[in-house]
Amino acid sequence: MAEATETAYLDAAEREALLGIARRAVEGYVRERLLPREAPEGKLSAPGAAFVTLTKRGRLRGCIGYTEAVASLCRVVQECAVAAATEDPRFPPVSAKEVPELRVEISVLTPLFPIRAEDVEVGRHGLMVTQGRMRGLLLPQVAVDQGWDRETFLDQACAKAGLPPSAWRHGATLQGFTAEVFGEE
Repeated sequence: MAEATETAYLDAAEREALLGIARRAVEGYVRERLLPREAPEGKLSAPGAAFVTLTKRGRLRGCIGYTEAVASLCRVVQECAVAAATEDPRFPPVSAKEVPELRVEISVLTPLFPIRAEDVEVGRHGLMVTQGRMRGLLLPQVAVDQGWDRETFLDQACAKAGLPPSAWRHGATLQGFTAEVFGEE
């Protein structure tokens, strides 16, 4: 798993707390359609942007997130965990039987910022590509996990947006971000 920020925003206890919140949200919602009440403190109660990625036996099973701090980090992680399990259009909803096999990974995002293609650093930056109403996002760890160079990362972010791979060379808007990435062992 790629560590995409230079300094950690969250300490080890806060990371563990967020992973527990995500795990309980998936278990509670998939099994009983209920979200457990959480009492976040400190940074977990502050506004935050995050993605939750679910994998099963090392393969993607769902990934949903917010690029803007729309609620507390705790609430964002809860909502994204449930959405990754039940609403990712690439996959059928997670079944109760699958829940124990899932691994949770959380990416806590910095705010988006304009970035030039030549400034994108694989393993450090995530990308959002926008052109018209088309938009696609790839987390920083995706390029590392796939073994991509910068150009391939830019091409793939465009493809994720439903654009031609070279759209980043022809007027698509690029925004970058970094992420603190951590997951269950």
